[in-house]
Amino acid sequence: MDQLHTLASWITSSDNIVFFGGAGTSTESGIPDFRSAAGLYQTQQNSPYPPEVMLSRTFFMSSPDIFFDFYRSKMIHSEADPNGSHYLLAKLEQEGKLKAVITQNIDGLHQKAGSQRVLELHGSIHRNHCMGCSRYFGLDSIINSTKTVPRCPDCGGIIKPDVVLYEEELDHSLLMEAVEAIANADLLIIGGTSLTVQPAASLVTYFRGQHTVLLNGEPTPYDHHADLILTDRIGETMSKVKDLLYSS
Repeated sequence: MDQLHTLASWITSSDNIVFFGGAGTSTESGIPDFRSAAGLYQTQQNSPYPPEVMLSRTFFMSSPDIFFDFYRSKMIHSEADPNGSHYLLAKLEQEGKLKAVITQNIDGLHQKAGSQRVLELHGSIHRNHCMGCSRYFGLDSIINSTKTVPRCPDCGGIIKPDVVLYEEELDHSLLMEAVEAIANADLLIIGGTSLTVQPAASLVTYFRGQHTVLLNGEPTPYDHHADLILTDRIGETMSKVKDLLYSS
């Protein structure tokens, strides 16, 4: 509980908070992560193709039917609801204390909870575009398509999810916006990420503020830089912090 009080006090005294999060932020919402024992990479070991292969640009272009079968069944969780972490971050933003959520997730749960400035480094399942004519499509175009490979009704082009696949580069302007947000923050909260996926993980090295808080169930390469480490489930932890902040 002392750690929770410490985090609550740092949040209270901060006015430029940035949250940097990964897949672990959404596991309590029923979305599996990638690298844990129960993660997507472990549960797909008997598949003919590893997830890293199926989620590559090369595989998408060569075998879009297999890609979309996997993508629909494993990457889309439209029924998921935000958890305590998402809701606390949204409330802190509404109060003007939190300036940005930087996420490696593609699920859109931060926006669903009410967050406005969400920098989605790896894109979003909710945005899709035609590779032929660039027409925009929502998530329904992928979920409700009568064809395995969704196609544009205008030109017949493949509708590609706006998610960053392996072999694709992250948006440079978005990366620079994330760097600026982290560099200007006085409190950096890192949650639910192993900090092993580059170049996203290296963004936290730009922090020059007062306190770094790390919420993750397993050790990360950045642990020795953290001022506070909490290993309990992030949604549950953030819910308790929210109670401490707003119980009076």
